[in-house]
Amino acid sequence: LSAILLSFAFSCSVAEPRANSKTADALVNTNAVTAEPKGATIPIDKDGPADTVRLFYAKLREKKFREALFLTNLRPAIESLTDAELKDFSLDFEAIAGEVPAELEINGEIISGEIATVTANFPNKETGKTEAQSIKLRSENGVWVILTVEGDAEKRIKAEGKDYFYNLRIETHEDEAKAMLERISKAELAYSLQHGSCAEFQVLITEGLLPDDVLTSTSTGYNYAVQLTSDKRRYFATATPAIYGKSGKRSFLLELDSKGISRVTSKDNGGQPMKK
Repeated sequence: LSAILLSFAFSCSVAEPRANSKTADALVNTNAVTAEPKGATIPIDKDGPADTVRLFYAKLREKKFREALFLTNLRPAIESLTDAELKDFSLDFEAIAGEVPAELEINGEIISGEIATVTANFPNKETGKTEAQSIKLRSENGVWVILTVEGDAEKRIKAEGKDYFYNLRIETHEDEAKAMLERISKAELAYSLQHGSCAEFQVLITEGLLPDDVLTSTSTGYNYAVQLTSDKRRYFATATPAIYGKSGKRSFLLELDSKGISRVTSKDNGGQPMKK
């Protein structure tokens, strides 16, 4: 789930600013980079779109997650969560908080009727530089709201309410479980081509073929296991929800067919691992 939340937190919209804004000369291209964030480089009007963006990221950095998300169209999914339920997502939200720069460089604001676009520079962990991103907002009853999603996704949030985050986490963990098993398949193949046999997870991790989070469900929500045949020529692997109905519903099985081609299958198995 943290990946999804980070996605909206640091790239809420890809809408391009237009050059008809009073601050058009301050806007930057989305591919531009700067050395260090320097805080706002444009005037920010109180309660305006840029001020809403500034406050949103300030609240995230301060780990005031409810207050931050109230400024977005995720509000229907957060407002009915109790404090205890909100803690269920603390790891996901804290992952976002840790990425927010101390000084957010807001450098553009365009208002067109009830829609606005704010541009700001954010750190790119891969390049070590900052990159411009655009954040879209909508005016609702005179209040600017950050649009984290639009269209059917926004309708889903309104329909599901507080269940949205729970459902999203399950879907995210299930997608990641399938992806992890596919990664395990590639790791086993690479290892077997070098060594002529398959290997346990720890060996694959030591070889740099798998991440070590395959050993824990803390970040993945799933428990992974691999079973080797006695001659270590073949294997099957499973991914099982750590907490059925909460971290995931489907169980997954990775196995080799008669031609040695890996296949991933899944089903709701009541929280039990799928077995060959």
